[in-house]
Order: sequence, then C-alpha cells, then structure tokens
Amino acid sequence: MNQTELKEFLDSKVLLYNNPTFIESDPIQIPHQLQNQGARKEDIEIIAFLVSIIAWGNRKSIIKNGNRLVEIMGNSPLDFVSNFSTKDDKYLSGFVHRTFNEFDLTYFMFALQDIYNRQGGMELLFSKNIQNNSIQPAIHEFKKQFFSLPHLQRTEKHISDPLKNSAAKRINMFLRWMVRNDTAGVDFGLWKSISPSVLSCPLDVHTGNVSRKLGLIKRKQNDGKALAELDAALRSLDAQDPVKYDFALFGLGVFENF
Repeated sequence: MNQTELKEFLDSKVLLYNNPTFIESDPIQIPHQLQNQGARKEDIEIIAFLVSIIAWGNRKSIIKNGNRLVEIMGNSPLDFVSNFSTKDDKYLSGFVHRTFNEFDLTYFMFALQDIYNRQGGMELLFSKNIQNNSIQPAIHEFKKQFFSLPHLQRTEKHISDPLKNSAAKRINMFLRWMVRNDTAGVDFGLWKSISPSVLSCPLDVHTGNVSRKLGLIKRKQNDGKALAELDAALRSLDAQDPVKYDFALFGLGVFENF
C-alpha cells in the first residue's frame, strides 16, 4: 500500500473500532462507569490512572480488579485518596493484580494524595513538562514526582520511564483516555490543556505486530525507539490526532488477527 491507501485503510478501521461497542470488552469501561454516575473529573482520572497501571494480562482479570478498586474507594476516588491515612490500608488488604499488590497500592494512594493535595493534580503535572511536541518527557517528570515520597524500590516498576527506552504503553494509554476527545464516546477528553497531537500510541504486542506488517515500524523490540518510529509514522497520517490509529492497530491485531 502507498501512503494514501494506508491512510484510507487505517481510517476505515478507526471508524470501525472507535465507537461505544469498544468499551464493552475494554478496561476503559471502569472509568466510564463512574462518568455515567456523574462523577467528578478527578474521580474519573484517578480510577482511569489506577486501572491503566494494572492493565496487563487477562482483560477479564483487569476489569474485575478495576471494579474492586472502585468498590474499595467507595465510588469516590478523589475523596478516598485525599483523606487516605495509614489506618485505611486495611481496605487495601489482599489486593493483588499480577505483581501489583496491596503495598504498591498503598504507596500509590499516598503519592496521588500528594499530587492532588499539594501539586495541583495530574493534568497540571503532565501539561507543564511537554517538550518538542512530545508528552514522553512529561511522563519521565511525572514518574520522578510520583516517587518523590519514601517508597519500596519494587513499586517503581509499575510506572515506566520513556527516557529509559520504555514504550510506556500503560501510561500512554491513560493519556489517550484523558486527552483525546473522539466525539464517539470512548476516550474522555477531560484534559483540555494538552493537545492530542503530542500523544503517543500505546505500543504493545498487538499494535507492534500490526505496525510491522504495515511497514509503520522496522524495529523488532516494542521499546522507546520503536515508539518514536511509530509516532513519526502516525503523525504523517494525521498530525492532529495520531493516536486515533491505536483503535485501528489494536482492532486489527486482537479482533482480526491481521
């Protein structure tokens, strides 16, 4: 396919998958549940962040544990985070998703509390560190701030660092959810201070394999260098909303075995 044919093909797949039916089998359904209940912006972004952090492995397990997080926080993540103290860690007892456990979750509560009570919230932290038309440096700075409190070293592995050549798939997915306003009812578009043009596609085994078959990337590993390749390729197709193609690449890989 030439560039025009490739764009037409992928645009058609975006239309096919970027619609509310996508929500039914995706972890994004968890923050949508809160939105449907009239939750605040901060409630939606906090639960979206936590769900994105555990979004690896079996999708049913991710959704199950995402619902458990909502239950733990009493359908009010901002209130739970803002008022969290050591006596509340009993509510987190026994939580585990793969290698993310109750001790990691406890630290995440304190880190989020610091971000919302003293740092102005997640949107501000991400928006003020965008550089060179890329949000990847902002992810690096966010991680530094997030782990500025005393913590177990093991907990750091749950937030990837793009400046250490990570594709940072889960954080990029979270940012897609928060920034893109797709008008189709999937991504939330809650963060108005960040342009969708600076976002990066959540690069995983599915999007990576399809991207290679389509000639969008050449690098074999799904790492930061491959993500830079994919960024350039997708921005050449749509400079204003490059990560809309995540729906096409993911759908082709998961639903069509492309």
